[in-house]
Amino acid sequence: MIADQEVRDALAGSFLAALPPEVVEALLANGERFDYPGGITVYRPGSPPRAALVIRGLLRVYLSSPEGRQVTVRYARESDVLGIAAVVGGPPNVGVQTIAPSTFFSINGAKLTELAHKDARVAWHLAEELNRRLYDTLYEAAVNTFGSVKQRVAAHLLDLASDHQPPDGRLVALVSQQELADAVGSVREVVARVLRDLRVAGIVATAPDSVLILDPARLHAESWPPTVS
Repeated sequence: MIADQEVRDALAGSFLAALPPEVVEALLANGERFDYPGGITVYRPGSPPRAALVIRGLLRVYLSSPEGRQVTVRYARESDVLGIAAVVGGPPNVGVQTIAPSTFFSINGAKLTELAHKDARVAWHLAEELNRRLYDTLYEAAVNTFGSVKQRVAAHLLDLASDHQPPDGRLVALVSQQELADAVGSVREVVARVLRDLRVAGIVATAPDSVLILDPARLHAESWPPTVS
């Protein structure tokens, strides 16, 4: 297929843009575009390895416990590439869910692996991407442990809402201010100020025992500030 401009724009912002031009064209020729509403599980634990370039939207990668509890290990946005670790190391025990309406372009993992075996430049760029993913995972762990109250609240709201997202795609975290404060290790008064700021910014709407997420991408940005170089 011939990739449309949106796909090429997303690719230009990803690590794939650094690959040799002939490799990029081979990947584009073997891919396919998919559109999904919010709240859809697009990859389940144990499924065959898949890789994809995010064109737009917000997706979360999560682990599940035997009891059914979930913990988010990564969020993916425009120009992020999902599944490189799966292509290299085999099926991961993770799920992937759309938090907002999302579009991605599938990448032929077998083709990418074949090219990496033939061209050291491709293999090196894959190694660099895996290294970035490792650093992101370490950074997210640090945010969850040492982050500001606003960062922890934003992350927890996204996790709570996406864990039980209804078919209509609305994101509602069923939690009181006190429960939210307990979850992030703060006090209700501080959490109330954080929610007020998010409400004034148009990111959430609040009720006594729930928080409606109006803009998932902006809420995610509050939980994941830009890394300072």
